[in-house]
Amino acid sequence: MKFRIIRLVLIFIFMSPICIAQEGLPIYSDYLTDNYYLIHPSMAGAANCAKLRLTARQQWLGQDEAPALMTASVNGRIGESPSAVGAIFYADKNGYHSQNGAYATYAHHLMFSRNEIDLNMLSFGLSAGFVQYRLDESAFINSGFDPIISGIQQSSPNFNMDFGMSYHLINAYAHFTVKNLLKNDGINNDIEITSNLRRYLLSVGNVFKTRREGLTLEPSILYQYREGTRESTIDVNFKAYQDFEKAKMWLGLSYRQSLDGAEYLDGSGVSSQRSMYITPIMGVNYKQFMFAYNYTYQANSIVFNNGGFHQFTLGYNFNCRKVKYECDCPAVN
Repeated sequence: MKFRIIRLVLIFIFMSPICIAQEGLPIYSDYLTDNYYLIHPSMAGAANCAKLRLTARQQWLGQDEAPALMTASVNGRIGESPSAVGAIFYADKNGYHSQNGAYATYAHHLMFSRNEIDLNMLSFGLSAGFVQYRLDESAFINSGFDPIISGIQQSSPNFNMDFGMSYHLINAYAHFTVKNLLKNDGINNDIEITSNLRRYLLSVGNVFKTRREGLTLEPSILYQYREGTRESTIDVNFKAYQDFEKAKMWLGLSYRQSLDGAEYLDGSGVSSQRSMYITPIMGVNYKQFMFAYNYTYQANSIVFNNGGFHQFTLGYNFNCRKVKYECDCPAVN
């Protein structure tokens, strides 16, 4: 029974897209809180305003050593030029594993329309940065000796790069990004998996007007593929925006489904399951400020903890340009 429990925990850890260590900045649903730059470098400076975003995420409240993530990002245009810069800082802790990272981004935006009133824009972005990985083995051995455990806090820095492109046409958009272009050193015997952290992201969506004044709807999807493990997931998202005189309120729902299953022993044989996450989102924009909250519930049957994952986002827009695009495009306007 003890072996079965350990096996189930290990299966959950390795099948869950939110628990893989040494992978760089984790990808949750925070990009839906007006924060696409976190996952797509080509979105740096794409908006009408420069953006500052702070996020704090806590998983499994009450659980010791539960995963936690904090990020800070800023991006904006360089004056009136088509070029933009951005930066991301983050601290991610997951039990005995932790990582701190910093990325710098350069992006360039090409307008195909005659002026900025009509949105027809192709963008390119390149991010480069360092991630400091840490593994605390000091509590692994209570007594005795194990030759494969050093019993110290190990640390390893890695340099990597992300490249992405985005296309906006009035209310429609598409993003494609390759994260972790370079290979790392690897951390175990299966070097191909742990050194190849390359991940491919594809986002598409559109914003639709409704008959109700000020109400717009935005369906979108995000597809992810990990090259090293050949795993893929898909997010199906839906958001609704309501404009008011001085504010905008929005609600959303995201469903993440793993396209690959994992096998486990259920007492009567071997079963399999796929990870599933349901995330309701709510937010408000008031003048130059933004606040958002999202809660993630893991819906598959075998889970480490029934507690959800809470995330808060604070934002501030500055250096806004005078001319706005004539489109319902919240990620840009």
